[in-house]
Amino acid sequence: MDTQSSQVERAEPKYGAMDSDSALPEDDIRENTNDTDPPPDGGVRAWSQVFAGHLIVAIAWGYPSSFGVFQTYYEHALPYSPSDISWIGGVQVFAILFISAVSGRATDAGLARPIVFLGSVIILIGTFTTSLATEYWQIFLAQGLCVGIGLGLIWLPSITLISHYFVRKRVLALTTAATGTSTGGMIFPAMIQYLTPKIGFPWAVRCMAFVVFFMLIIINLLLRTRLPPRKSGPLVEWGAFKEPPYVLFTFGVFLLYWTLYFAFFYIQVYATEKLGFDETTSVNLLIIINGAGIPARIPCGYLADRYLGPLNVLIPWVALCGVLMFCWAAVHNTAGLYAFAIFYGVASAAAMGLFAGTVPSLTKDMSKIGTRVGMILTLMSVGPLTGPSVAGALIAGTGGGYLAPQIWAGSALFLGAGSLVAARVWTSGWHLKVKI
Repeated sequence: MDTQSSQVERAEPKYGAMDSDSALPEDDIRENTNDTDPPPDGGVRAWSQVFAGHLIVAIAWGYPSSFGVFQTYYEHALPYSPSDISWIGGVQVFAILFISAVSGRATDAGLARPIVFLGSVIILIGTFTTSLATEYWQIFLAQGLCVGIGLGLIWLPSITLISHYFVRKRVLALTTAATGTSTGGMIFPAMIQYLTPKIGFPWAVRCMAFVVFFMLIIINLLLRTRLPPRKSGPLVEWGAFKEPPYVLFTFGVFLLYWTLYFAFFYIQVYATEKLGFDETTSVNLLIIINGAGIPARIPCGYLADRYLGPLNVLIPWVALCGVLMFCWAAVHNTAGLYAFAIFYGVASAAAMGLFAGTVPSLTKDMSKIGTRVGMILTLMSVGPLTGPSVAGALIAGTGGGYLAPQIWAGSALFLGAGSLVAARVWTSGWHLKVKI
């Protein structure tokens, strides 16, 4: 470690769950991973897992991040309220997170590749079925539930496998993979919006499904496990809930994901209803809000790995998301909305990317990481299930106004940032220079 980074204090945490593995000596790494060799922290195979993870995240989170374009289309095509329609996207994200308890445990048991293959099949079935659906309940089951389950089966194994290949560069590797959210979040809405007027919505969805099919082929060819399977162990590690930092962290990220997708689902609708955008132009906002995060994720991962620690970097980004929600309430013109999309895209992308890099540091025993991460994701899954619908209900309840949901989202994000601060203080005290 260089002179600058060696000057950073490192307190002895009360709970090892929040301690960063990036400072473990190699002997501890061997012990904690139950493997004869330490993680390679590089090499063709390790970085190929990052590339596969990038494609997985492009599908698993690019798909729900693109739901705004579906929200706009369904509001015109179906006789249902915005709140009802947002349940489709909310259930999709809920299924991704909730099913992670299963996919995480399967990954620990050495079944990462079979579970990703199963998820790939379910995603394709759900997406192609969506192209045939004409009723609300059909779309709900196909796009919301079926696709969501498939996405949940493929996502967590990628985080777990990348964590097995990296220690000192783990956050950098995970944030590099996390840029896939922006990749998918730009490709998918552009396909749906620009192909629908030319070939119709059903064939636009099928074209999207063929792109996903090609990506899934590459993913299934590249994924490789490194650690031996853990053949026994509970689905839930109850001891984790005795650690206040773990509980506080879970509550903080729950609030983050409860409010995060409000802007992604509704910014396009807001642009068309409040500022007079046409549907083709308004999709640019969705592409921008997804694409703006690309330059933020990797530098944040580098700072977290090299100098500050993932939790220290995550906290201000969550707080900034809250600030930007209140700023959105002051936007009344086209330029202001584009500015909001850019800044919120950067802040939300950094928060999502750092969350993925922070969770593996909650335990030193990498053989249990899938189970423990799955527990957090299952608990926070209720957030995106209900959040977009809460926003839709607030919009409907105030006569189509957006001020109430903007205040709700901003306040919840501030509370979430406070909970993350409490987790950090509980772990290391008020020492500002602690890397965690």
